[in-house]
Amino acid sequence: MYYGMIALSVLMFSTNFVFSRQYRQRMGSGFFQTFLLSFIGSVAGLISMTLISTLQNGRLSIEFSWFAFIMALTSVANGLLLNYCSLRTLGVVNLSMYSIIMMLGGMVLPSVVGVVFFDEGMTVAKGVCYALITVSLLLTLEKSDKKGGFLWYVGVFVLNGMSGVITKIFNAAPYTRISAAGYSFLTAICNFTVSGLLVLLLYRNFKGKISFTAIGYGFAGGGINRIANFLLVAALAHVPASVQYPMVTGGVMIVSTVIAFFTPSKPTNRQIASVILSFIGIVLLVTIPI
Repeated sequence: MYYGMIALSVLMFSTNFVFSRQYRQRMGSGFFQTFLLSFIGSVAGLISMTLISTLQNGRLSIEFSWFAFIMALTSVANGLLLNYCSLRTLGVVNLSMYSIIMMLGGMVLPSVVGVVFFDEGMTVAKGVCYALITVSLLLTLEKSDKKGGFLWYVGVFVLNGMSGVITKIFNAAPYTRISAAGYSFLTAICNFTVSGLLVLLLYRNFKGKISFTAIGYGFAGGGINRIANFLLVAALAHVPASVQYPMVTGGVMIVSTVIAFFTPSKPTNRQIASVILSFIGIVLLVTIPI
């Protein structure tokens, strides 16, 4: 069941890229637009998590612990910093390099933290999977004439990886926790508050027009993203981080490539080869007993 939850979250993350791309095509990618997207997503997240909490408990159940609150605030701050570093990184590298940096960070850091600090253990299956997914990511690399930006590369790598690390700490640290749904709801509230304040501060200097179509895309993507993160938080209580995050990285690559077949930008032979390697790595990760 928990592997199924991870697979569903992978599908959601992959389709969420489509909504984010549509939003940015209509609104751009400045600071105000980025924080507005985060705010819209938090509204959608609050609604979706309210529905999930109501279905689970028969009523809206708001949970709180100081540990969960601190972790939720940390997650929001990490996400906002990641958005900032992403904007700066995309100014000095192409999309291919950016994707590799982000996805490697999302796979490596949570896996290493799980193995080193939470006794998840290093296995042959994990090592083979890490190697295959790393090679598959490198196959998608394209040359770029832009130079510089090493600090922003490191920022994207570390911050995207930290999103998984924060979730792992929340699930494994010996402090008073709340349910996965309660934590996701609390995170959405913190994101709503912080990003809302930033939108109010930056709105006076925004010279463009707000597209209601873009808001719709942002709302849909935000709801999907929050549910996907909720599924990962719930699954992480039962699946090691060193298994879950390689599955997410490889899975997103596979689903995104499949989606590309139905768009004008068809996947190249190298991208298809990278997907095959990712698929093999995930299968070995799940099936090899050592």
